[in-house]
Amino acid sequence: MSEIHDMGVIEIAEAVRSGKTTALEVLEALRARIQGHDRAFGAFLRLDDEALDQARALDAAVAAGRDPGPLAGVPIAIKDNIHVAEQLTTCGSRILEDFRAPFEATAIGRLRAAGAIFIGKTNLDEFAMGSSTENSAFGPTRNPWDDGRTPGGSSGGSAAAVAARFCPAALGSDTGGSIRQPASFCGVLGLKPTYGRVSRYGLVAFGSSLDQIGPFTRSAADAARITRIMAGADPLDSTAATVAVPDYEATIGEGLEGLRLGVAREFMDDRIDARVRQRIQESVDAFARAGAEIVEVDLPHTRYAIPTYYIVATSEASSNLARYDGVGYGHRNTEAKDILAMFMKSRMEGFGDEVKRRIILGTYCLSAGSYDAFYDKALRVRSLLRRDFEQAFERCDLVLGPTTPTPPFRLGEKVDDPIAMYLADILTASLNLAGLPGASIPAGFVEEDGRRLPVGLQVIANRFREDLIFRVANAHEHLHGFAKESPIS
Repeated sequence: MSEIHDMGVIEIAEAVRSGKTTALEVLEALRARIQGHDRAFGAFLRLDDEALDQARALDAAVAAGRDPGPLAGVPIAIKDNIHVAEQLTTCGSRILEDFRAPFEATAIGRLRAAGAIFIGKTNLDEFAMGSSTENSAFGPTRNPWDDGRTPGGSSGGSAAAVAARFCPAALGSDTGGSIRQPASFCGVLGLKPTYGRVSRYGLVAFGSSLDQIGPFTRSAADAARITRIMAGADPLDSTAATVAVPDYEATIGEGLEGLRLGVAREFMDDRIDARVRQRIQESVDAFARAGAEIVEVDLPHTRYAIPTYYIVATSEASSNLARYDGVGYGHRNTEAKDILAMFMKSRMEGFGDEVKRRIILGTYCLSAGSYDAFYDKALRVRSLLRRDFEQAFERCDLVLGPTTPTPPFRLGEKVDDPIAMYLADILTASLNLAGLPGASIPAGFVEEDGRRLPVGLQVIANRFREDLIFRVANAHEHLHGFAKESPIS
């Protein structure tokens, strides 16, 4: 049996179910690894001590001959904007520093029923607003491959935790690239499912028409199992699709024969670091040798994705974050002389600079004098972006390209330049606007300052075709095996 920290989701579940190890042994080994290494990275905000009781209960069920479920004893880390009942959900913000979730996210409940154990909550950019996990009120997360660089964001803590072998899987949320970009920077697999594939109930809202919960893992098979368990209709979320969820594991090994893989010209132009383009081209060439047909496709409105995204997302954020006013829950200023001052002071004290910036931008875009010029026009361009992908999928089964335009950048490099930070999502945001599924999978490394820095290949499918993403990702693993490499021993 492998070292516990090197074991994946399926391997741990099978070992616990068969009695080769116990859920408690797995959990204690990973907690010890976190306590020994995470001080250097800051992936976790807190560990859940109740997980130890969950592990003991699961081991008792196994000993009694009861089926512990397909995720038996698998420790999963949770981004701290997803509710686990009675646990803190801070969203990386002072305004929710002491808030305990009164209910549980549907995705969490389904994973729990399948035998998963929640090891702890991971760091994030405040309210998932950022691309570097430097906007957290509780300090930044550092990249396990180079602790002077960002792990990406906003789900940087979850990506770093999986990369550092602190847990075999973690959950994140993706509004404009917040799963795929950190997956690329940390050298792991990160999936954003189709909008509506996984219930958003219990995910703290940033952009309600954009947000999706998805997994980080080190293998396609592990991501397929977790996604299948989380996915499906939910009466608590009217946007959760009623489309049937296939058995992704049944088709994951079918290979590349007969697949048409499109390479987006706009994703491979001179704006993209030449080293990144080279790694992506190497993956494309390997797919061709393995039997896939490679075609070029056009996504002509890609250049409008970032301005469109930052109008739609900030407008929705302005509306969603209006609830944090110091009245119902969260931080409340106690020195204000009247209710208006209390609203203002509570929000000024509770929100960080980036959250304030996005609320202001969104409020402006929704204002009476600006709505038609900004928000309404952004919705029209959103339709054009969606149409680009519809036309591309007439020529291919999946679209390929880099996940990010550069390798991981240094901590502090972009934090004072919002535009430069926003452009980190230039290759990911269009999927959220179109509601499509996409994943970043490890595509090798580039050398910089004596360090090996990960590069991610983005694999994009048509709506509800996550099965094809898992199939391509699994084939890529067998061709290259980059996900087996670890930044720390």
